[in-house]
Amino acid sequence: MNPTWGIVAVALVAITTLGIGVFGLRFSRTTSDFYVASRSVSPALNGSAISGEYLSAASFLGVAGLVLTYGADMLWYPIGWTAGYLLLLVFVAAPLRRSGAYTIPDFAQVRLQSLAVRRVCTLLVVGVGWLYLLPQFQGAGLTLQTVLDAPRWVGTVLVAAIVTLNVVLGGMRSITFVQAFQYWLKLTALLVPLMFLLLAWSRDGRPAAQASDDWWAPLGAATPESIYSTYAVIVATFLGTMGLPHVVVRFYTNPDGHAARRTTLIVLVLISAFYLLPTFYGVLGRVYASDLVGSGRADTVVLELPSRLIGGAGGELLTALITAGAFAAFLSTSSGVTMALAGVVGQGLSDHGPWRGRLSSIAALRIAAAACVAVPLGLAFAAEAIPVANSVVFAFTLAASTFCPLLILGIWWRGLTAVGAIAGLVGGGVCAATAPIVTLALDVDGWWGTFMGQPAVWSVPVGFGLMIGGSLLTRARVPANVTRTMVRLHTPERVQVDRRF
Repeated sequence: MNPTWGIVAVALVAITTLGIGVFGLRFSRTTSDFYVASRSVSPALNGSAISGEYLSAASFLGVAGLVLTYGADMLWYPIGWTAGYLLLLVFVAAPLRRSGAYTIPDFAQVRLQSLAVRRVCTLLVVGVGWLYLLPQFQGAGLTLQTVLDAPRWVGTVLVAAIVTLNVVLGGMRSITFVQAFQYWLKLTALLVPLMFLLLAWSRDGRPAAQASDDWWAPLGAATPESIYSTYAVIVATFLGTMGLPHVVVRFYTNPDGHAARRTTLIVLVLISAFYLLPTFYGVLGRVYASDLVGSGRADTVVLELPSRLIGGAGGELLTALITAGAFAAFLSTSSGVTMALAGVVGQGLSDHGPWRGRLSSIAALRIAAAACVAVPLGLAFAAEAIPVANSVVFAFTLAASTFCPLLILGIWWRGLTAVGAIAGLVGGGVCAATAPIVTLALDVDGWWGTFMGQPAVWSVPVGFGLMIGGSLLTRARVPANVTRTMVRLHTPERVQVDRRF
């Protein structure tokens, strides 16, 4: 492919992203603007922004690559990523907004009155964020290498630089406008080429995918290992969504709990529409690009199909459009994660760290944004590239094993204590984080390797069990203001509460 169109596409996305970020700077003046956009984002705008940051490299490239390689069983990934918002809608969205917090550590401290819980939550937010940023940076390098024949480090550094600049310039205000624009760009970038690809496939006689029966069937051969892995993915994606810091922080930007629920419904519609598209690319890839599986480049199938089915100038233009969408995917998700990390770490620097009182909240956020991007940027160079969808599931598993129990129990059970919360956060986090590392380090195969490599089925119950058990053993340490806090979380804003209550 002639790299000219790809360069133009990437340049336009980068310039537009920075331009929207600068535009948002006009509205960013206060600490509340930078951290939560002054809690004034409408449901429609916030729904587009959440969808923009949620549909990451794993969604844009990874789902199609997994469907190409493994078949229908991989549809559990987008199903889980979408259905997780149902649980978020029912259990978390409105109460979390009513808490008045800026971040998950804020919520934990408000609910449990414990600085220790806040610190543990901060460490976990950073861990989940880095797990999420790493595949975005690696995916950006892979995309520009595939389309532009550029060294991998170019895409990685470019995304990191743009994201850091946008967060530093305008904080949550700028990021909101950027992510909303990028959702619609990503949807267009997959939908328009797909229409031409399906037309070319139809003119070619509609050939069927070359695949075994297992490739078409959910659960594949239905071995115990495959069934376990499927349920592990379902648990991680269903429960992990509500614990992702960059998703949760966006609900703090809504005006009230009712708006948070409306936002969640809009997100469900938008991401459901999007996830229909990568599946088609995966199936068409099985027909026209099955060689990518053996070469280890399955994640590039979305980028490869236009040149294989259409070719010529038309194929190059469609590839350039897809490249623009892919680059927007890296930017939008990286922006959301960086903003979440910067908010948490920035608050720690300005309010609780050794620089307490010396740094303004906005200056602390800007310093934190640059620092939080530096580590995953370095890891992107040092670590071997892994499938983007698989690596994101690690982050979902960690979030599901730690923040999901904290939010569910913190919102719905008045008996949660700081000791129980710390026990669950540490225990669930250790199980979720170390099991895959041990599997990779020791190269464990078979049933034991599957059990350890996909720990959500047992690490999530460990997190819940330790939180409940630890709290029951320390009942005397339930916060004294728990009744007032629970009323605040569960009373709709439109209900006028008697001041004497």
